[in-house]
Amino acid sequence: MKKITLISAVILLSVFTALGQRFAYIDTEYILENIPEYQAAQMELNQLSQQWQTEIEAKFSEVEQMYREYQAESVLLPDDLRRQREEQIIAREREAKELQMKRFGRNGDLFKKREELVKPLQDQIYTAIEEIATRGNYAVIFDKAGGGNMIYSDVRYDLSDEVLQRMGYRR
Repeated sequence: MKKITLISAVILLSVFTALGQRFAYIDTEYILENIPEYQAAQMELNQLSQQWQTEIEAKFSEVEQMYREYQAESVLLPDDLRRQREEQIIAREREAKELQMKRFGRNGDLFKKREELVKPLQDQIYTAIEEIATRGNYAVIFDKAGGGNMIYSDVRYDLSDEVLQRMGYRR
């Protein structure tokens, strides 16, 4: 799925209309809202997210508590014990941050769970779109929910190689 700007979408629509090509749009938000499996997946993701967030907040609260206790006692502690306690606090904070990244990071547990639960539904939607586009002879289908993103395009109308040739590049 290639992203294009809304202005480009309008230009493309004008070109396809002039060429007699058919185009359409869909609303993926509306489609997903009407799929019970998606609603169940979203509920599961929200519950996991809340559970993990609570777990992480507890870790950070523990670090804060350790730090408050350290501040209260630091004046009375010998240097070696003070350094040991500082290292413990830093280690616990590092653990909390690592857990946060593990759960909510770029390729964290939440991302993986979302992929596991939602991607099959997105694949089903795309397959249905392809079938409808082929059967209805649509050249382009846009996603209204995606801000004018092109969600399907017939490869017969892809001029990328021709543009590269025209510019003197070979594929």
